[in-house]
Amino acid sequence: MIDTPEPLRYAYGSSKRYHLHHPHVICADIDATVAFYRRWFEAEIAWDGAFAGTRNVFMKIGVGAMHLYEKQIDPRPRNAVHHLGIQVAGLRDLYGRMVQAGLDIPKGIRESDGGGYFMLEAPDRILLEIFEPGPQRPPEVLEYYGYAQS
Repeated sequence: MIDTPEPLRYAYGSSKRYHLHHPHVICADIDATVAFYRRWFEAEIAWDGAFAGTRNVFMKIGVGAMHLYEKQIDPRPRNAVHHLGIQVAGLRDLYGRMVQAGLDIPKGIRESDGGGYFMLEAPDRILLEIFEPGPQRPPEVLEYYGYAQS
């Protein structure tokens, strides 16, 4: 016999049942990782405590989230996850501040459809794509990036 489940609770004020919530990032120096995302992306700590025998930090970046897990990093190259994409408003401003602060951004900004992106490594060899969608993208793509259609 199957038990009748409790009523479903929908997150984010949505009627959608599933949401990609967070990447789970292993951090050799969790304080350095927290500082990086707080400085560059205005990340906020939602929770910082012990879980599964080690320190965990739940962070919010805009409407997205990250789960940081303190553990030594495997020295082998990245595997299945290639990079994390972080959408910003003011790409060129952030790029300029990061370059001025001495961050290594070897290929600079790549322009695309009035927007652009650049790649850099965050602590623990996490590859980031920092991007701002251009206004010339197709309407369905702009909607995907959160821009309401007029």
